[in-house]
Amino acid sequence: MLDAIAGHARETSPAECCGVLVGGAGAIVGAVRCRNLSEDPNRFLIDPQDHFDAIRRARGGGLEVVGFYHSHPHSAPVPSPTDLAEASYPDHLYLIVGLEGEPVFRLYRFGESEFAEVTIVA
Repeated sequence: MLDAIAGHARETSPAECCGVLVGGAGAIVGAVRCRNLSEDPNRFLIDPQDHFDAIRRARGGGLEVVGFYHSHPHSAPVPSPTDLAEASYPDHLYLIVGLEGEPVFRLYRFGESEFAEVTIVA
């Protein structure tokens, strides 16, 4: 799954990519690519239709949307002030892939008002 996300990030670079993470029982088991509707290459806005489609597909497979992913093509995979301001799903996971050199992944859980890093276990 991380390879697929890195591929998505490389394909859309220098713009950010975005997608939905699906899973259940404390595990991420899949990633669904979504269209980025933002006209600013340094931001992302998940297409609502893609988001709803991912929810339906996940539920059909007995899973749920557990988070989101996006890329930082020109910076480290650390939540930006914009990422924090626009995060709106408490207790969801946010995976960021940085593309400065080889892809670097960092995973965060969003609380009520801040991100806390979570260890990625492959």
